[in-house]
Amino acid sequence: MSATTETHPDPSPPDATEGVEAELGFVGSIGAAFLDIAVAARELYSVFVRTLYYVFRGKRVKGAVLHQMNEIGVKSVAFICITMGFIGMILVYQSGLQAKRVVPDFTMLGATYLELLVRDFAASIGALMLATRVGAGIAAEIGSMVVTEQVDALRMSAADPIDYLVVPRFLASLVMTLALIVIAGTVAFCSGAATAYVFFDVRPDIFFNMQLVDVGDFLTGFTKCMAYGAAIPIVSSWCGLSTFGGSEGVGWATTRAVVNSSLAIIILNFFISAAGFLIFPG
Repeated sequence: MSATTETHPDPSPPDATEGVEAELGFVGSIGAAFLDIAVAARELYSVFVRTLYYVFRGKRVKGAVLHQMNEIGVKSVAFICITMGFIGMILVYQSGLQAKRVVPDFTMLGATYLELLVRDFAASIGALMLATRVGAGIAAEIGSMVVTEQVDALRMSAADPIDYLVVPRFLASLVMTLALIVIAGTVAFCSGAATAYVFFDVRPDIFFNMQLVDVGDFLTGFTKCMAYGAAIPIVSSWCGLSTFGGSEGVGWATTRAVVNSSLAIIILNFFISAAGFLIFPG
């Protein structure tokens, strides 16, 4: 009597396609991210080109530009001056402590600080502060107009939203960013001079030393002011115009405007600084 042997099926081998599918999913997510970046870059470039076109060929209203200069510049003076004043004190205090540990000589403290302030710190830090206030405000205002269909009403009236919404903010930002950074840089330098006098006994006549500042520093700082002044309204307006989803979308657009404007400032800072050191190595 032969015993019947039960045969249990072997456990099925692991699905070899799971790893492939997972890898394809990862690669696909990366590809989708790159496609999103490419689409966003194309849309941002389109907004920038159309803005430049309407700057010279548009039907802008002078009152709109003046209103935006007040919103962007005048209402930001106190915020950026207070911020840059404290940052100036921190930078000079930390620099003085480091100099005291190495060589207790503070005769070049003011000259070095002024060179860094003119070439980079005033424009970059000031623009980052402006991006948090101005960029968020532009994106929120335009985004609210998008979700309430005011932008669609402009298009139905044969009016380009770029001409009526972006160009006034672009022109106002160019002028007021330069003015604000000059004012904020002056405040930062004066607060640094006060800090040097209080903590390191550096007299103002010694601290106010411009022997290290040359034409290249001024041109590099001026270029950064213009580039940042153009980038903040362009990026923020693009974030506002791409708003969708009601009030929640306005919140996301505001967040994107601050993040993307700050990122644009950092990237521009890298390229302009590199070009500045290549053209003006001194």
